[in-house]
Order: sequence, then structure tokens, then C-alpha cells
Amino acid sequence: MTQYNHLPESIRHLIEHNRNTNDDHDFSNLIREGGYVPPEEDLLIDAVTALSMGKNVLLKGPTGSGKTRFAETLSSLFNQPMFNVNCSVDLDAESLMGFKTLAYEGDKQVIEFVPGPVTNAMKHGTFLYIDEINMAKPETLPLINGVLDYRRTITNPFTEEIMMAEEGFGVVAAINEGYVGTVPLNEALKNRFVVIDIPYLQGDQLKQLIQDTSRLEDARTIDLFVRLSGDLIQAVAQGKLAEDAASIRALLDACDLTALIPPKRAIRRAIADKLDEDREKEFVLTMAETLFD
Repeated sequence: MTQYNHLPESIRHLIEHNRNTNDDHDFSNLIREGGYVPPEEDLLIDAVTALSMGKNVLLKGPTGSGKTRFAETLSSLFNQPMFNVNCSVDLDAESLMGFKTLAYEGDKQVIEFVPGPVTNAMKHGTFLYIDEINMAKPETLPLINGVLDYRRTITNPFTEEIMMAEEGFGVVAAINEGYVGTVPLNEALKNRFVVIDIPYLQGDQLKQLIQDTSRLEDARTIDLFVRLSGDLIQAVAQGKLAEDAASIRALLDACDLTALIPPKRAIRRAIADKLDEDREKEFVLTMAETLFD
């Protein structure tokens, strides 16, 4: 199945332009339409290209790097609503497919099937977003293997209905590798995806994100938060801090708080106090002390 002929005009133009030339182009207006500015424009182009061909996309990256926002941007660019699956060890067939319940037709009691996110996305030909896919128990996800390959079909275990996805259906999933509670994806599942690595936003792009999405307005303070983020990312890469410390989501929370309370206190609440080890908390607070007067 290919969705290329049914894409919005702006997306078709992006793919054609990228295919026909290697020159740099300004896609900033198109990118901002969905609210996410990727560290590299190729990330967006490659994800859009894969989805337009009917392929599944797996967004891989550290926590708080913007994977969910990237998925929301793709949904917006394709003008596609998006049904969500939030994976956990408790994920079961009902969480994916739906469930049966008692209902009434007049005075008569009947059994009614309430569709879940997978059946809804397939039925309506929209996107399905599977968040933290490696948090699910390995025995749960094979249920949807047929949804993720060329067949785009599934037998609903609750109704025995054989479902085929409507045109426009697409799957985007996200994964945090090595995170507590996760399990490695088996090869059969991983091979059903095109993988897009999502690094942290840094530098001017992060500055723009803070300006666009946080309540912080002071330019000097924003620059200091950009520096703090770079230091945190480096410390994580060196093994001095847990990955949570460099979360862009947490950084934006700190920026929001700084609009009303001192930045060092905001950093404590939004970043440092989320860490488990006292040593790591002190490390972050020392960074904040160095940057913020």
C-alpha cells in the first residue's frame, strides 16, 4: 500500500524536491506547521518518505528528546488524526483491540464491542502511535504483527472479524532503549519498522523551541538554559548523570517555572529532584549555581 498520491500537496512537494536535487532547502515553514523542529531536516524528510510508502516508522532516542512531538508533527503534516497506545507491562489484547461490554437497545440487553486504538486507526484509515513499545510484554505485541507488515490485516480475537486497514493507515512507534522496565524488541517486530534516530535538540534550535513553547521570555536567561542543556547532555554521555537529567521536556518545565520563580529553584524542582541519586542531584545543582547568579 502506498499513500503517496493521497498526501497533502506540501508533503508531495517536499518529497519530490528532495528526490530531484541535493541542494539545501528551507522547509522551516512546513516543519513548524506540526510544532516540531528536528535537529536535522533529513529526519523529517526520511520519516515522511517512509510513511508515504506505507512503511512503519520507529522513533528511537533518549527520554524527553521529542519523539512524541515528532509523531504529532507527522500526524499534522499528513492531516491525519492519531490513535495512541501507551505501552506498559499491563498492556493486553483489550488495550490494543477493544473490549466487549453490556449495553441496551431499548429494554433489551446486548453485548457491544467497544473498539480500541488499533481497530479504530485501521477502520478510519488514520495513524496509530505506539509509545514506549519496548515496555510491553514480548508476548503481547505479536498479536498485531499482521497489522505491521504488508498484509495490514488482523483477526479481532473478541469478534472473530478479519479486519483490513483502510487506505491512509500508518504506524509510528517510539522506543527508549536501555530504560528501566524495557525489554529488547524481538527481530520479527523490529524488522517491521524503518528506524529514525532522534537526538536531543541543541543550540539555536533549542533556543527557538524555548522561545516558541515556554513562558520564559528573557533572552539572556534562555541562552543560559541552552548552555545548561548542553552541559547536561555532555554529562549524560560521559556517564556522570542518568538520561533523565537531559530531558528536553524537563528543561522546558524549568524554563516555564523560571518565568515566576528563581531559575536555580526551578531547576531543582523540574530536573534535579527527579533524579534518584543524591550525587546526581548535587551535580545538576552545581551546574545551575555556576550558570545562574
